[in-house]
Amino acid sequence: MALIITDECINCDVCEPACPNQAIHAGTRIYEIDPERCTECVGHFAEPQCQVICPVACIPLDPQRVETRAQLQAKFERLQAPVQEPAANGLKPVP
Repeated sequence: MALIITDECINCDVCEPACPNQAIHAGTRIYEIDPERCTECVGHFAEPQCQVICPVACIPLDPQRVETRAQLQAKFERLQAPVQEPAANGLKPVP
């Protein structure tokens, strides 16, 4: 499951830098989590760092985004893959 930030968010700014996937960003009212980038820190840490650091515990699992640990691991691997760009002789990683 991806995580979600609820309306209890106090915009304290501690969760955004804690996310290793850059899935957290400032929304119009509160911080938001991009579910396409959230792996619940699978591949990085044993537990979601935003949940650990949040002083008001406003980051639960998102029931609309049910994912298995294997799916979260696959998402982590996709996010870590080097970006490819077309080249004259095929594909090459972008530094």
